[in-house]
Amino acid sequence: MARNSAIYIGLLVIACCSNVMGLPGYVKYKDSKLPISVRIEDLMSRMSLEEKIGQMTQIERTLASTEVMNKYFIGSVLSEGGSVPGVRASAEAWVNMVNEIQKGALSTPLAIPMIYGIDAVHGHNTAFGATIFPHNIGLGATRDPELVKNIGAATALEVRATGISYAFAPCIAVCRDPRWGRCYESYSEDTNLVRAMTEIIPGLQGDIPAYSQKGFPFVSGKNKIASCAKHFVGDGGTNKGINENNTLISENGLLRIHMAPYFDAVKKGVATIMISYSSWNGVKMHANRYLITDILKNTLNFKGFVISDYQGIDRITTPSHANYTFSIESGINAGIDMIMVPKAYEEFIDGLSSLVRNKFVPMTRINDAVERILRVKFVMGLFEDPWADLSMAKYLGSKEHKELAREAVRKSLVLLKNGKSADQPLLPLPKKVPKILVVGKHANNIGYQCGGWTIDWQGQDGNITVGTTILNAIESTVDKKTEVVYQENPEADLFKANTFSYAIVVVGEAPYAETFGDSLNLTIPEPGPSIISNVCGSVKCIVVLFTGRPVVIQPYLANIDALVAAWLPGTEGQGIADVLFGDYGFTGKLPQTWFKTVDQLPMNVGDSHYDPLFPFGFGLAT
Repeated sequence: MARNSAIYIGLLVIACCSNVMGLPGYVKYKDSKLPISVRIEDLMSRMSLEEKIGQMTQIERTLASTEVMNKYFIGSVLSEGGSVPGVRASAEAWVNMVNEIQKGALSTPLAIPMIYGIDAVHGHNTAFGATIFPHNIGLGATRDPELVKNIGAATALEVRATGISYAFAPCIAVCRDPRWGRCYESYSEDTNLVRAMTEIIPGLQGDIPAYSQKGFPFVSGKNKIASCAKHFVGDGGTNKGINENNTLISENGLLRIHMAPYFDAVKKGVATIMISYSSWNGVKMHANRYLITDILKNTLNFKGFVISDYQGIDRITTPSHANYTFSIESGINAGIDMIMVPKAYEEFIDGLSSLVRNKFVPMTRINDAVERILRVKFVMGLFEDPWADLSMAKYLGSKEHKELAREAVRKSLVLLKNGKSADQPLLPLPKKVPKILVVGKHANNIGYQCGGWTIDWQGQDGNITVGTTILNAIESTVDKKTEVVYQENPEADLFKANTFSYAIVVVGEAPYAETFGDSLNLTIPEPGPSIISNVCGSVKCIVVLFTGRPVVIQPYLANIDALVAAWLPGTEGQGIADVLFGDYGFTGKLPQTWFKTVDQLPMNVGDSHYDPLFPFGFGLAT
């Protein structure tokens, strides 16, 4: 009887442990108890060249059918700017879409899950109803890294709410010239301030444990997402601020000004790093092996994966895509691990396959890329839990996140002028007055309030998502008996009686992103200047600027009673009214030097020719 029991127990152990090492059905890479390095080695030993190149390929979601994912072993999918499962898509629609794509990835023999990426640069900005935070330039004005970390955590939850686990953020560029169309994506012209704001990375990914190996990626669980520091490196220092242009600077200057934030990003466990379209002293960054492999991977010991920008390798040649085989070879051999194709995936896969077979790209380079991609996927827990679900849908546009955004708006506002003289301040404004005037298209336009990278790549005109305009906020803040008159562009007749206690003029730039925002004159488009002249010449006025950077304001400054730089504050306009009417004080400080004329540019704090209208760090308090 005892002998039979022993046999029974032995059989039971074997039956229960059919998934144990050495027994049929056991696969090391699927064993979450094993070290990630062991799992990577096992999985890669099972992969064909086709499967490895598939992992290196990121395609647009509209092409990511089950058949394509399965046939080409695609490793990653993205939403390009504004690419959504439907107009005003719900969290459920997003989750269902992501899972349908994942189903295709998991139907391959090795069932390697795909990673889905999206631009979430000031909140989950593509998703309708999401909380839109101030753009980075406004966050730089807060001087509050802890606030920025909390915004990262909130953004991670909202991205996860739609089933997505990877965001192309944060941008840690150091904007040295406001003529650059991406200046609002930078926290500051000051390297140290940008370095401080890399605290958004542990917000997005989680705090890296003390025992972590230097340079290794870290994502702490389902409440967090993989992040992407961008754009490596020097994108904020291009000649004349022209997007994708050449950054002319010594290696010492590049390391000191532009590279320094990447030291912090790697130290904090950033999962991925995106390469810049720009060049450094004439060499395209997407082809710069020295900076990508020698410096980033070998010197900084970055162990996550390096991703190209959108069609980034195409632009190695001029014109773009002129010699795609050369571009593939140059980009991969430079050290880029994942290529954002995003549509010509067959051409890329065929081209890279041919280059490997003909030994123009060594197999060691392919293995390095795939090892890094798999490391991030294992760290994220995608192999254990690849599916999206609706359990986090409640976080999309949650009340708590809107309150956080409102706090960020309050802290981002920079008061540049307060009254015609220091002893006669105009702000804070009284709430109880007979009648006030609010003017300017920007005063009642969520799209203009949020700027680019909101719902669509270039942003949009109108009340395009859920939010509170500054007009809504003013109306809900002033006394119930106070009459609020709103006119987008008032006629002169409106002022003849001059019955307004004061006017709030809200003007600025229209939405833009990237090259479309490059400006060599930095003037506020009409009718903004005319509105300032007409209104401020007749009524005591407060001008609130919605801009992604400092703009030309000196010609109008004498007529303006009070001037507020509100940047691109996002959906929570109530934060502006909170400060205008004195419920909170102004605390923001300029993250960028405010020039007198564009002829002074580039001009940064510390320059010998430094003669600003308002210096870096300026900001009046109330």
